[in-house]
Amino acid sequence: MRILVDMNLSPRWAAEFRSRGIEASHWSQIGAANATDEEVLKWCALHAHVLFTHDLDFGDILAASGESRPSVVQIRSADMSPEAMLQQVSSVLEQLSAELVQGVLVTIEPGRQRIRLLPLTRRG
Repeated sequence: MRILVDMNLSPRWAAEFRSRGIEASHWSQIGAANATDEEVLKWCALHAHVLFTHDLDFGDILAASGESRPSVVQIRSADMSPEAMLQQVSSVLEQLSAELVQGVLVTIEPGRQRIRLLPLTRRG
């Protein structure tokens, strides 16, 4: 699994993932800081990366596009630091490794996670 950490999260996330044997980069190492969400998603799909983000817009973009990739893992917490959420995030990534290859939208909150298979459909 390869992960791209979005600009809205600390580059420390990528370092923590790498320390656990997961190939990871932060968007600041890849592209422009002002890149659109669509550009980031397109890059992830083209380079077979899972997007790790705090931005809820990616679910809307996936629903509007009807695309089945890339997978997006969005984290929702008052404390977005690796120290607060890394154990849970790492556990979810391990548990869902097969699904992440197929295409899913995963939302991780303290103590719980939700998964939706891609492609998403818009809700009325």
